[in-house]
Amino acid sequence: MLKKPRNIFLQLISLIILVYLFVIIFLFFYQRSLLYHPNENNYSGNNLSAEIQKVKIKTSDNLELLGWFHEKDLEKFKTIIFFHGNAGTLENRIYKLNRLKDLDVNFLIIAWRGFSGNQGKPTENNLYEDGRSAVSWIKNYGVEDENIVLYGESLGTGIATEIAQNNNFAGVILETPFTSMVDAAKKFYPYIPVKLLLRDKYENIKKIKNIRSPILVMHGEADQIVPFAMGQKIFQEANNPKFSYFTKNDDHMMEFDEKLIGQLNLFLKSLN
Repeated sequence: MLKKPRNIFLQLISLIILVYLFVIIFLFFYQRSLLYHPNENNYSGNNLSAEIQKVKIKTSDNLELLGWFHEKDLEKFKTIIFFHGNAGTLENRIYKLNRLKDLDVNFLIIAWRGFSGNQGKPTENNLYEDGRSAVSWIKNYGVEDENIVLYGESLGTGIATEIAQNNNFAGVILETPFTSMVDAAKKFYPYIPVKLLLRDKYENIKKIKNIRSPILVMHGEADQIVPFAMGQKIFQEANNPKFSYFTKNDDHMMEFDEKLIGQLNLFLKSLN
């Protein structure tokens, strides 16, 4: 009489295990589709008021990346290289660029491979190559390391920290940084062995100590994607000189209001 309930129980356990294994296999093979979202279209509809030149940045593996270059005065002002996050196009950053143009700064923003019409597939190592190619392009244009400020937004903080370590750039700005992609993924997949499965790890926390440039860390407590505590941890581990702009109400994409622009302005002036 006890065999039937036991068989049902064993079948249920077997089904749960099979579903769990299916989920793990799905996540392993489709993880990059879950991480990189080139077709997402948030923060659209803004008109670009900054004067920009569309440029092509060639990578070592012969891809051409779209970039927007705003040149104000290369001799007098620092030049920001802007590494955007894991979703959307350059157009989705127009609201930020329209504010950056009001500062005494030049800027270059690039689109990753697979984004904004670029060929190629985004991976951790490929995006590092894209970022280094942007630095090489701006240096060939006549800007030296000591006049370059790396700006990472969300996923872009992973590229900024990778490139900034053991170099002497003028400064580094990290907007909503994460400690590692493994840590960030655990928030969304707490019952999945993400450390074993994840290919693109972006281990910012292991690299932050290797950055000697002045750092500005910006993060909002209301961030629903990257926990605010990660931004705090990055700031705590960063070398001096370091600066923070932590807010109460900002979500993952921070408001480019007067307060944030003021902090950027102060940071950039401190680099002169």
